[in-house]
Amino acid sequence: MFLKPCYRTKNGKRHAYWALVESYRTARGRRHRVVAYLGDVGEAKRRGTKRAAGGRAGPSLFEDTAAEWVEVDVKRLRVERCLDFGGSWLGLQVLRRLELIDFLEDIMPSGREEIPWPLMAAVLVLCRWCRPSSELYIAEHLYKHTAIADLLGIPAQKINEQRLYRALDKVLFHREALQIFLKNRLGNLFDLEYDLLLYDMTSTYIVGTPKGMLRQVERELLEKDWESIHGGLEVKRVASPDGEETFILCRSADRREKEKAMHERFAQRIEEGLRKIETSCRKRKYKVVTIAKRLGKLLGRNSRAAGLFETDVITGPDGGAWLVWRKVPAWGRWAELSEGCYLLRSNVTDWSGAELWRAYMQLTDAEEAFCIHKTDLRIRPIWHQKEQRVDAHVLVCFLAYVLWKTLEQMCRRAGLGDEPRRVLDELGRIELVDVVVPTRDGMEIRRRCVTRPDDHQAILLQRLGLNLPPSLPVTDEQPNGM
Repeated sequence: MFLKPCYRTKNGKRHAYWALVESYRTARGRRHRVVAYLGDVGEAKRRGTKRAAGGRAGPSLFEDTAAEWVEVDVKRLRVERCLDFGGSWLGLQVLRRLELIDFLEDIMPSGREEIPWPLMAAVLVLCRWCRPSSELYIAEHLYKHTAIADLLGIPAQKINEQRLYRALDKVLFHREALQIFLKNRLGNLFDLEYDLLLYDMTSTYIVGTPKGMLRQVERELLEKDWESIHGGLEVKRVASPDGEETFILCRSADRREKEKAMHERFAQRIEEGLRKIETSCRKRKYKVVTIAKRLGKLLGRNSRAAGLFETDVITGPDGGAWLVWRKVPAWGRWAELSEGCYLLRSNVTDWSGAELWRAYMQLTDAEEAFCIHKTDLRIRPIWHQKEQRVDAHVLVCFLAYVLWKTLEQMCRRAGLGDEPRRVLDELGRIELVDVVVPTRDGMEIRRRCVTRPDDHQAILLQRLGLNLPPSLPVTDEQPNGM
């Protein structure tokens, strides 16, 4: 360890302070990290600190050792350097699970560059994942406000627009190798199978239909010649009444349970509301129009089960409004029969029902992918003019999309559904802060701490199998504002 002088300019004056720095070895050579910022200390204290540090031997300061106690000034305790941590840290965990950085290190030969190109590629992908923006915005604003520098070990002053552009060019050169690697890697991680779908969007279609069209295939709902796709999902190919289209009748057990619960909930609300209206009419004389409006609001708020009730508002013997209602058994039987069912239609006549359903789901996934690229990842290359840079920009968006889909698969396996955006937003609220503790003898202890996750965030981390680090080592990079 040794003492290192640090300088800053404030109000036109140059100030100096001292830091105690430890030297350690890494795979890329020797690196330095700050043990403590000492402030503006005198010559006597510097010599004493240097003498104590110079004779130290044995394990690193950052390994677990016995606790050492000092007196601190709690009135001058402060927090500095608050950075966004959760989103970039989660993205890095997904990158490591994909082994993408290791693969880039294998295929991208090292040269005389100061920052390895695989790490620069990781910077581009993580920034696109966290907050899509231009390379200029990344260099001047975004990078210094995230914890990517602490996670990857690249100081903020080393990130500039030209280095990011050169990284785009380097990544584009390995586009085909990246695509092959990710296809195989995702297949191994999640047991994925790949199908090639050639679909002529100008002359063919596979689309959904309104729920009311199920009435046209009521007889087919009662028959038992269904084709099972997977657990709980069945399909049946049905000819349309006019013979010009093909209907694909689908029935899902999970969807049936969901719709059944919704019908029961809305029916209960309507019945309770009707009884309240009846009670009001007996207690007080209302105009027919007033009760009709009240009835309309009740049925409108619970429209999914409104067909179960036949209602009428009449004028009673006392001249006030009376409510007359009864349940319609036929609607209940139809609801029970059609719950969980939906109907697709297509002009493709030579495919089976299972093939048409799979094609429809693939088209839905493709549409969702376009939506994610356009909104969440901002794939439109509005910041580039060169064709090569546009291609590289699209490739980086694709890599960020792979992270997105990998997180989606992780959420599904963890029983968290398939909404990675909500998981990313929730964990993105976790921050990295520097806690500065002044001691009684004038020194300062600096700890780079990760904010403690709340209960909901802790559950997400536990279900995903991720361990959030409580702190990160303080590097020799100066804190913001110093």
